[in-house]
Amino acid sequence: MNVKTMNAETTNTETMNAKTYEDTQDTLAVSHPSPTIAKLKTSRLDTRVRDLLLNGLTFSSGAVDAISFLELGKVFTAFMTGNIAFLGLRVADAGGPAWSAIIAAMASFAVGVYLGTLIVGKGEETSGVWPRQVTVALSVALIGHVGFQIVWFAVGGHPSADVANWLVALWGVAMGVQSAAVRSLHVKGVFTTAATATFIFFFGDFATWTRSAEEMRRLRGVLVSLFLGATAGGLLLAHARIFAPALPLIATAIVAAIAAVFFRKFNRRMHQTVPFDIEKNSRMNSARTQQPAS
Repeated sequence: MNVKTMNAETTNTETMNAKTYEDTQDTLAVSHPSPTIAKLKTSRLDTRVRDLLLNGLTFSSGAVDAISFLELGKVFTAFMTGNIAFLGLRVADAGGPAWSAIIAAMASFAVGVYLGTLIVGKGEETSGVWPRQVTVALSVALIGHVGFQIVWFAVGGHPSADVANWLVALWGVAMGVQSAAVRSLHVKGVFTTAATATFIFFFGDFATWTRSAEEMRRLRGVLVSLFLGATAGGLLLAHARIFAPALPLIATAIVAAIAAVFFRKFNRRMHQTVPFDIEKNSRMNSARTQQPAS
C-alpha cells in the first residue's frame, strides 16, 4: 500500500514538474520571442547543385593560385597558409618571396573577407542552401577578376614586379570575398580557397567511417577540383599565357550565373514563406499561462 502511495506521489510530482517546465518555456517564449525562421525543405538536387558550384569555385581557386605563384612573385592569392609560412621565412631572413608581394596578398585577402562578410551578413538559419547574398558576393568577386584580366592584357601577360603586386591585390580581394561567401554556407570541410581542412576531413574519416557517401563525394570533389584547376592554370600559362587568367574568371562567372538562375525560385519561396506570427503566439502563450492549474 505504501509503495502504491509513493508511486502515485512520484507521478504527481513528475506531472507538476512537467507543467511547471511547460509554463516556464511559454513565459520565456513571450518575453524572448525567437527570431523569424522560414522553414523550407531542400531537395537532394538543391544540395547536389550547390556541391557542383562549390567544385567550380575550387577549380577557379586552383587556377588562381597556380598562376599567381608562378607569375606573381611566388605568393598565393587564395592559400593564406602558404603566405604566412613565407612571411615567417622573411622574418627569419631565410629567403622567400618579396615583402611587398606577401603583404599585398595577405592584406588584400583580409579586405576581401571583410567585404564579403558585410555582403553575406551573419548567415542566419533563414539563408537556405544557397542564399542570394552569396551570388551577390561572387558577382563582386568577379570585379577583381575582370580588373586582373584588363591589367594582364595591358602588360601582355608579362607584368613587372610593381604591376604584379597590384595583380596580387586584385585577386586577393576576389578570393577573400569568395572565401567569406562560401563560409556563410556552413558546408563542413569545404572552403574552396584552401584544401588542408578538406584533406583532413576526407582522410581522417576513413578511420571512423562517420560520413555519408554524399559527404565523402563532396570532399573528394573539392580536392579533385583544386587539382584540376591548378593543372589547367599551369597548362594555359605555358601554352596560352595571355588567356590564362580568363579561366578562373569564366569559371566564377558560370558559377554565379547558374546559382542566380537555379536558386532564384528557392530563394523567392523562402522570402515568401509566411513567418511565425510572434504576436499571435505571444497572446496564446499569455492566455495559457493565465489558465488556472487543474
